[in-house]
Amino acid sequence: MPSMTTSKVSRWDQHGREHVVHVRKSGVQRQLSCDTCDWRRAVQFLPWLKAEEHLAEAHQATVDPTAT
Repeated sequence: MPSMTTSKVSRWDQHGREHVVHVRKSGVQRQLSCDTCDWRRAVQFLPWLKAEEHLAEAHQATVDPTAT
């Protein structure tokens, strides 16, 4: 059984609310899940880009907390 690793993509919307998409990796497959709306998607390539796209399109959350 492959090991499971997780990470997350966080963005804030214009109202200061945080939105998070978790990226769970098992083998070559990644499962994305949004804390805000329960959106889920299985992807194989570019999971963090797909997570950023979902946050921008579904929640208008585009402010990156790690940007300086």
